[in-house]
Amino acid sequence: MKDFETIAIFTYPSEYAVLRLLLEHNQIRHVFQNETMIGVLPFHSNAIGGIRLKVHKEDIPLAEQIIENLNNSSHLRIV
Repeated sequence: MKDFETIAIFTYPSEYAVLRLLLEHNQIRHVFQNETMIGVLPFHSNAIGGIRLKVHKEDIPLAEQIIENLNNSSHLRIV
């Protein structure tokens, strides 16, 4: 995980469902850290620090572009 960096933090898994599909479609190496723990204890999300989207350093520009496109070009927003 040393080559992965956090580029976004989410409170609940529903906030990034579409983003996950786009990352997988573009073969971006990523992991959602704390996803399982918050799935089991959803009200502890803030205490745990949220669900962290970690992306491989080489894939960060493309991942950020995908997030920006979601925010700018549709009614879907990444919070």
